[in-house]
Amino acid sequence: MAQLSAETRTVHAVCSHDCPDSCGVLVTVEVGTGRAVKVAGDPSHPVTRGFLCGKVAKYLDRVYSPDRLLYPMRRKAGVAKGPLVQGREAEAFERISWDEALDEIAARLTGIAAEFGPESVLPYSYAGTIGQLGYGSMDRRFFHRLGASQLDRTICATAGGEALKSVYGVKLGTAPQDFAKAGLVIAWGANIHGNNIHLWPFIEEARRKGARLVVIDPYRTRTAALADEHLAIHPGTDTALALGLMHVLLSMGMEDKEYVAACTHGFAELRAAAMRPEYSPERVAQVTGIAADAIVRLGREYATCFRRTGRGAAIRLNYGIQRSDNGGTAVRAVAMLPLLVGAWKHPGGGLQMSTSGSFPFNGKALEMPELMQASPLGRAARVVNMSQLGRALTREDAGVGGSTPVKALFVYNSNPAAVAPNQTDVLLGMRREDLYTVVHEQFFTDTADYADVLLPATTFLEAKDVQGAYGHLYAQVSERAIAPLGEARSNVAMFGALARRMGFEEACFGDTEDALIDQALTTDDPWFAGITRERLEREGHVALALPKDAAGEVRPFSTAEWFRTASGRGELLPVPVFVAPVESRLGAGAESGAYPLEFLPRKADNYMNSTFANLPGHQRMEARTAGVVEMSVVDAEARGIVSGDAVEVWNGRGRIGLRALVNEQVVAGVVAARLDWNKLSAGGANVNALTSERLTDMGGGATFYSTLVEVRKVQDGD
Repeated sequence: MAQLSAETRTVHAVCSHDCPDSCGVLVTVEVGTGRAVKVAGDPSHPVTRGFLCGKVAKYLDRVYSPDRLLYPMRRKAGVAKGPLVQGREAEAFERISWDEALDEIAARLTGIAAEFGPESVLPYSYAGTIGQLGYGSMDRRFFHRLGASQLDRTICATAGGEALKSVYGVKLGTAPQDFAKAGLVIAWGANIHGNNIHLWPFIEEARRKGARLVVIDPYRTRTAALADEHLAIHPGTDTALALGLMHVLLSMGMEDKEYVAACTHGFAELRAAAMRPEYSPERVAQVTGIAADAIVRLGREYATCFRRTGRGAAIRLNYGIQRSDNGGTAVRAVAMLPLLVGAWKHPGGGLQMSTSGSFPFNGKALEMPELMQASPLGRAARVVNMSQLGRALTREDAGVGGSTPVKALFVYNSNPAAVAPNQTDVLLGMRREDLYTVVHEQFFTDTADYADVLLPATTFLEAKDVQGAYGHLYAQVSERAIAPLGEARSNVAMFGALARRMGFEEACFGDTEDALIDQALTTDDPWFAGITRERLEREGHVALALPKDAAGEVRPFSTAEWFRTASGRGELLPVPVFVAPVESRLGAGAESGAYPLEFLPRKADNYMNSTFANLPGHQRMEARTAGVVEMSVVDAEARGIVSGDAVEVWNGRGRIGLRALVNEQVVAGVVAARLDWNKLSAGGANVNALTSERLTDMGGGATFYSTLVEVRKVQDGD
């Protein structure tokens, strides 16, 4: 550990990585050197409460890694695009100045737009940072003014987000602190201990008071291993289970009739659907793999929780269940359960999937979509779905609104070469010599290997931002703790400079970070009442001004006034119906028998998607599942496989080489492997070589968890 000098200062920052916790972080900086020497959780933050996750506790390893990309670089003449040897990537590039980089990028984008139309330029970004400025402000202004294609950012959460809004009208839920008051906690597709760790102490507090924790997940996660009960559901069958639980509680008349009458719309239709024979516990057991008596027990326990304990039942629903063909329907079905039993009325009751909709940031002021009218197009540009990047880069009919081929790709806040589905087509497209690719990054990622120009990016310690959360209800400002390393630039600084180099004369491209934060906070929404940049700078975090009941408690959806649906109530229509995913044991994709195993392309506990995967300390924390496919004894024995065997996992889209790990983490018929960088994976391909570009039923999201494969032992000489 670095030794502190005599004089230090403490700076309040916010972890901007894609996590619901949005932790308040205290950064200790040496005054003399300007170097950060310690990061710690903010003890005054009501959710962070003084500790950080294992990923961010080691954050200085990332900031000061010797592998940081610190200067603009250009691909050397004659060096083909494609995978580079880790640690030697810089040999494929030459260092250039920022002026050279901006001049080249401006000239190339201008020429490409003139020849093929501005929609031939495609930005590609996601939540490498979820700060308001870094995620979407100056970048959106730049691409809107250029007339570039718009990116539909669907890869993670759109199916679930649209589903949640369809039922409640807003993405809001139970505060994490209120889980401590629950009499029952259901973690549905939520690995809380792995990727929502600051919720865990509140759940443990509830358990000390007698609450049970039930985990519904096809994989035995850290959370499942620590739970009172783990229900290993078959992938993609969550809608059936939710309807089965409804069948149980409705058949026994255990719904909260008063709340249902006052706060829901469409109950009669939902009741009729849930009481159909196919949603009886016995039939649902056949679909989900969960025993009928367990379904009955959980349905009764959930419905009677307040009556038995005096405390509410809380569901922590995460995004895994919506990464399936009918994932939006699954989220809608689960989200309806608290409405049927009136869980929102009770202490600790309700549901949390995302609270992001409760932060009324002024996105239009930050992004300025009106700039598209000033572009050469003079209209809104076409939209390309990021979950179909392979299609966009390899077919001319990409996107809605025209067949303009993509001729330039500008990547920031993401690593699509590793994380995008249908990896074979993605990499085929990125390898095109006629595709001009700019990558703004902190490291030589898989995507950087395909760049024509690389630009160095800042970490969250090196730029100022403002942030909400999707797992709690506090707005925060993140101050710049240290100067950018090398010549790294933030998204705001980089896109502002590029806009001026392109000749865009609008004054908005000169807005400072403080000006952008002020614009983000400019709203008449009462939930932001009293929240200003100055107050955030002074206090670090400020609670949203949400309505309180007579007891002074914030209880979302406890009364009809909370709902923002068209009906003004919890919307139960259209009623959910279970349809098996195409690629599942019950779907059409299994009929041939060629690919009989359901595949879970899991995220690592100690990485953030593909972020942190290149750092040795984080790799050591993930060593147990590095380069392995986990499978049941039943499936392994049927294929003559034992732990340690070299195996091949494949389907019609691709194949990857792994080592077998035979254990009880998955049930028969399911196999699992972890997302990693391609260059850190055997054969240079990761789990997304197997996933498809098929979209979800709502929101156009990715269907990562609806994937069928086969596994075989690799024989000597193969």
